Amino acid sequence: MEKKICLIVGLGNPGDKYAHTRHNAGFEVMDLLEEKYGVHLRKKMLQPWAEAAWTDGTKKVILCRPLTYMNNSGEAVKKIAARNGVREENCLVIYDDIDLPPGKIRVRAGGGPGTHNGMRSIVAETGWEHFPRIRVGTGDRPKGEDLVKWVLGRPGPDEQPRMAAAFKEAAACAVEWTERGIDAAMRLAAAQQSN
Repeated sequence: MEKKICLIVGLGNPGDKYAHTRHNAGFEVMDLLEEKYGVHLRKKMLQPWAEAAWTDGTKKVILCRPLTYMNNSGEAVKKIAARNGVREENCLVIYDDIDLPPGKIRVRAGGGPGTHNGMRSIVAETGWEHFPRIRVGTGDRPKGEDLVKWVLGRPGPDEQPRMAAAFKEAAACAVEWTERGIDAAMRLAAAQQSN
């Protein structure tokens, strides 16, 4: 039987300047997945991403953290997917969403990129739209505040516990997706959010 290959991509910007900002929600979830699978994402020479892989014999899970900066995320996703023969439906992308309140997550089987530049880049580079995704809510900026400043800012003390919980829930949904598929991941997300 052919081994299933699952690619999980967490979006964000590399470097200490951007660490723990709202826009790096995908990176935060990848940190938890590294712990779950007992692996460490590493960058290999000349590749614009860090990766790690885990297998149980029936499936291989590849974790990817693009290092291209958010707006060019698609460059890394296209290359790592092609290199590993990953099909569209087996690529899960995790990213921040200002249209969801802080601490809320949504799991979907597909859809458009919306206004998210990282997702727009992935769609443009790969030609895909029907790939699963997990959106981690950061909340929208206060009225009158600059959008870039908001997403590149760090959550306040009142938001941090909700965001930490959302990262854990998103990681659990990503694992569920690898084990039982997108429908099961969506059910788990709904159950977590109702608690």
